[in-house]
Amino acid sequence: MVENTHMTLSLSLARKFFNASSFNFFSLPAKVRQLDPIKAISSEFPASLYTFFNHCYSSSPLPLDSYLEKAKSHHAVDPDAFFESLIDNSTHKSHLNQIYSQLLVSGSQDSFILITKLINKSTNLGEIRYARNLFDEFCNPDVFLWDAIIRSYSRHDMFGDAIEMYTNMQMAGVSPDGFTFMHVLKACTGLPTLEMGWQVHAQIFRHGFQSDVLVQNALVALYAKCGQIGRSRVVFDDLCDRNVVSWTSIMSGYAQNGEPMEALRIFSQMRQSSTRPDWIALVSVLRAYTDVEDLQQGKSVHGCVIKMGLEYEPDLLISLTSMYAKCGQVTLARSFFDQMEIPNVILWNAMISGYAKNGFAEEAVDLFREMISNKIRIDSITVRSAILACSQVGSLELARWMDDYIMRSEYSDDVLVNTALIDMYAKCGSVDLARIVFDRTLDKDVVVWSSMIVGYGLHGRGREAIDLYYAMKRDGVLPNDVTFVGLLTACNHSGLVEEGWELFHSMRYFGIEPRHQHYACVVDLLGRAGRLDEAYDFITNMPIEPGVSVWGALLSACKIYRHLTLGEFAAKHLFTLDPYETGHYVQLSNLYASARLWNHVGKVRVLMKEKGLTKDYGYSLIEINGKLQAFRVGDKSHPRYHEISEELEKLEKRLKEAGFVPHAESVLHDLNYEETEETLCNHSERLAIAYGLISTPAGTTLRITKNLRACVNCHSATKLISKLVNREIVVRDAKRFHHFKDGFCSCGDYW
Repeated sequence: MVENTHMTLSLSLARKFFNASSFNFFSLPAKVRQLDPIKAISSEFPASLYTFFNHCYSSSPLPLDSYLEKAKSHHAVDPDAFFESLIDNSTHKSHLNQIYSQLLVSGSQDSFILITKLINKSTNLGEIRYARNLFDEFCNPDVFLWDAIIRSYSRHDMFGDAIEMYTNMQMAGVSPDGFTFMHVLKACTGLPTLEMGWQVHAQIFRHGFQSDVLVQNALVALYAKCGQIGRSRVVFDDLCDRNVVSWTSIMSGYAQNGEPMEALRIFSQMRQSSTRPDWIALVSVLRAYTDVEDLQQGKSVHGCVIKMGLEYEPDLLISLTSMYAKCGQVTLARSFFDQMEIPNVILWNAMISGYAKNGFAEEAVDLFREMISNKIRIDSITVRSAILACSQVGSLELARWMDDYIMRSEYSDDVLVNTALIDMYAKCGSVDLARIVFDRTLDKDVVVWSSMIVGYGLHGRGREAIDLYYAMKRDGVLPNDVTFVGLLTACNHSGLVEEGWELFHSMRYFGIEPRHQHYACVVDLLGRAGRLDEAYDFITNMPIEPGVSVWGALLSACKIYRHLTLGEFAAKHLFTLDPYETGHYVQLSNLYASARLWNHVGKVRVLMKEKGLTKDYGYSLIEINGKLQAFRVGDKSHPRYHEISEELEKLEKRLKEAGFVPHAESVLHDLNYEETEETLCNHSERLAIAYGLISTPAGTTLRITKNLRACVNCHSATKLISKLVNREIVVRDAKRFHHFKDGFCSCGDYW
């Protein structure tokens, strides 16, 4: 009687809770969960079980027809096989809930196999908490159950929980197997946590898995992810039976740790071992060729991708897009980008970055706008690439738009993003707006401080750069090599020779070894101050071989001070080091022109022609109402050319009345005076200034970007124009910014 009552009560409770679609077994009171299953109905198990589940799943039935037929014909089914099929065909947590409840009813809740399958299925459905509840209900779990729950956490990137469960497993005295180590090593890789990885590595030896290729592959990946590529190589070299995963893991490790050449050597060895690469291996190879910018070899790998039928593999499409974009083949890169129906953020980043780094800044900005208009989630890399593109466009209005967008996004406090904004504003002509971003940035690191110092240097505000440097040190932030590049540039552009000299010699106090860029800054600093002999002595005493930047700085200074002998000496070194750089020949030609050595100018022109070199055409961009207009020397194609020409004539007339005399030496070759004067008056920045004056209200600041260095003539003319028209004119040339106002330039005529 007691047994029948117990059975009736249990069945009643079971049916009551099983019929509720939102039923959660683990929410039941402990006493109910501990009820002994209904053993009395075990003899009727098959038929009763099917009837029960058919009722429970009436709203969402599982495919049990085959089992019904089997039950009808044989009056019996294998309970474990029956439950396994139910678990395999489950598509919702409610299914698993009902199955587990029936396991309790049938007395099968202690089956290691079924509970393991339930946990694995919960994991596949993303029900991690439910999987953990199942695990916790099981007494004395075996290694397979521990593997299942550790795998559950590891697979869903809950790496800390995975490691915690592994620790609990050890405390429970359960010996791990190979799968345990694979899941735990994945968790260590995901964090990444090197110290825990070392402990696991030791336990791998203790438990005898040092020859398990799967476990060893996971170790290779762990050490590579933690930046310990040397340890990865030791593990790899000890492998006797390497598979494609082994080769791919070490190759990816080298590629990810900035050693692309070693990654390519590993790939060569892999091919010699007759191991056929998979798509993951090809992703690493493409990344390595991208890093070394070897487009030719990258194309050969692309051919392999096509032969293997992997051209539509998403990760390979991303790699191909990145490779072609970084190597300047942006049109081809865009074709791969367009093949993706729904490009992910990595692909967008590759395309935007490719545009930005290859002179297609406007296309990069347009693509970024398209990305956010389509509500595609961006990341920090996306934002920084777009900011880089904005800095190249040079539009202050666009820069303000980008800053406003960032301030409304989740990246408003991102240090890397704010650093990029500082650089953007500085390059778009407003060092004051850059300072606002700097001041609002929290937790400033050395990169933030250095970016602001470089910005001041770009605008020739040397004193402010030095003041910020001392504030940086007071804040406890140690400078790095970039900090000193900014400081030396600032001193160079401001004529602060003694200050720059002192700063250069203070570098070693911070353990910073000067690079070519620092030496070039010092040569430029001394040379522009007219101390050419000191600059030459400095070069001859350099501990490293002088490079192009050093000799180029000396040649530039020699042109300013018409020092022919030393200039020719510097040019000789430049022609040896970099024989196809047009700028070197132009500098030497200008040096000869300044000394009126027209025969020498002609010889330089002949030499350039023999080498197939041509002087870069100068052009200037001016921003009007957020749009950029481009002008070239003598350009007559603009729709408003006649108005521009009339404004130029007015300006030239006013300049002559004010006593301005053109610098006739600011040309590459010999012309008569009238031709020279006409050429100089039509330099691109003069055209841009004239267009700006007829296109904007009085008092509006004109912002101009020039691809070449400003010539002496235009620099002097622009100073006077700023006074005559009562305008501030900001010109960004190839070297720095010039702020013209009231007849003066911020550079103090020192550029």
